[in-house]
Amino acid sequence: MSDSPRVNTKATAQNSFDAIVVGSGISGGWAAKELTEKGLKVLMLERGRPYEHIKDYDTANKHPWEIKHRGKTTPQQKKDYPVLHRGWAASEVVMDDWASEKDCPYTEIKPFIWWRSYQLGGRSVLWGRQSYRLSDLDFEANLKDGIATDWPIRYKDLAPWYDHVERFAGISGSKEGLAHLPDGQFLPPMELNCVEKDVAERIRNAFNGNRRLIIGRVANLTAPIEGRTQCQFRNRCWEGCPFGGYFSTQSSTLPAAMKTGNLTVRPFSIVTRLLYDKDTKKARGVEVLDAETNQTYEYYAKIVFLNASALNTTWVLFNTATDIWPGGLGSSSGELGHNVMDHHYNIGASGKVEGYDDKYYFGRRANGFYIPRFVNMGNDKRDYLRGFGYQGSASRAGWSRDVAELSIGAGFKDALTEPGEWSIGGTGFGEILPYHENKIMLDRDKKDKWGLPVLAMDCEMKENELKMRKDIIIELQAMLEAAGVKNIRTWDGGHALGHGIHEMGTARMGRDPKTSVLNEFNQVWDAQNVFVTDGACMTSSACQNPSLTYMALTARAANHAVEELKKNNL
Repeated sequence: MSDSPRVNTKATAQNSFDAIVVGSGISGGWAAKELTEKGLKVLMLERGRPYEHIKDYDTANKHPWEIKHRGKTTPQQKKDYPVLHRGWAASEVVMDDWASEKDCPYTEIKPFIWWRSYQLGGRSVLWGRQSYRLSDLDFEANLKDGIATDWPIRYKDLAPWYDHVERFAGISGSKEGLAHLPDGQFLPPMELNCVEKDVAERIRNAFNGNRRLIIGRVANLTAPIEGRTQCQFRNRCWEGCPFGGYFSTQSSTLPAAMKTGNLTVRPFSIVTRLLYDKDTKKARGVEVLDAETNQTYEYYAKIVFLNASALNTTWVLFNTATDIWPGGLGSSSGELGHNVMDHHYNIGASGKVEGYDDKYYFGRRANGFYIPRFVNMGNDKRDYLRGFGYQGSASRAGWSRDVAELSIGAGFKDALTEPGEWSIGGTGFGEILPYHENKIMLDRDKKDKWGLPVLAMDCEMKENELKMRKDIIIELQAMLEAAGVKNIRTWDGGHALGHGIHEMGTARMGRDPKTSVLNEFNQVWDAQNVFVTDGACMTSSACQNPSLTYMALTARAANHAVEELKKNNL
């Protein structure tokens, strides 16, 4: 595999470009790739540090015993990162990848778990890689349910762009022929293990084929692509993959963009606002605060792509053109900052599986099974809107299990050379509706390290989601029972918005500038050379992981932007 590209980490003397991309995560990386490959000179601005592929993956090739605290966080880290420690993401090997909660605070009017990664590549190194298409079941849902506003696109508009990004990113998966979970351009699927295969067959038979357990569709390679090596089944993805075995900005879109010679990358660059020209009704560029020197710079471009992640993108819009719109650029509809969504989870069931003591598996598969949505479809009607899917796996207990009868000596050691019981479990991922009252806003009384106002979060689950959560447990328990699973236990750990790390919806797409912030090509209605293609643009959340949709929307918007530039429409 070739070395990663050299990135210009100093301020460029040239301050005018064809395009500026704000953010370097999943969608920002795609914007840079697509725009540079179409011949545009692009400046990518990242508020955090440089983070180089392979070189900066500090622990990826270390043995577990070489990690100073064996993966545990220190008392000081627990004190410094209280939000991160509310969930599962606090691990010694990735603590440097998360944004400082001291430097970058926010206000919780209602509990909100905001996990941010301020470094080159953003959360593309840390993400869970599950990659699913939305379907017309999702794109038509708001219109049919009479809530929020209608998506301005349908599946046919995005299908070729799903094809485009899947071929480049490398998505492994199985073709299932499900209309509500469209098949894609897949690499060979990873395998379900023996227990998962049998449970899948029993569920399918018990529910007349209406419920399916399939292997997850995941951005881990099962065959080499573009110099990237296939997944090595180490399951250490979030430490950074030296093999490029999964899609990230570092392994994929950044090398492609740098190869063109058209990309300049500037880290430590906090975009504080867009430079809006009220005469042309366009953005002239951006204002940047250097995070190291506190100096302010201006950069200019014909188009700007905002990809700072949903909430930070909205923060930039809040601070732009306030002399014209007190609520910021894009606020004329009254929807900017509203309709915050996530996926609710922390809920599920698990149990023991008997009869497979002579079976095992090899490697650490960086993937699990997926049970697609089956509620509120066809003749199935519930007392709530939308639905949920499940992610999970089956496995055997390993050497770290507790064997109470053999707590010391040779017998204990011998027992741990044999694998333990099989178990299987899953977690539900449910859709959260786009409620206008779920919102973020500026808290001008609280400042971050650089003296900038922070965001305040006023979001929560409502009755629809709480009803859904009851069914998530009931239905998973029923499926496990039908599959012969024993000693089933269920759990519901509650959910504060943000915990799903799928924050969405604060600058939604729509058909009417009176009810939305963006048009069908992700352009801000009030400044059509400004594009928003990260999670902020989502009109509804569906229940599938959203990152693949961000990629497709970004590629589509970049193509439209270049076509419009050629026509002198921007």
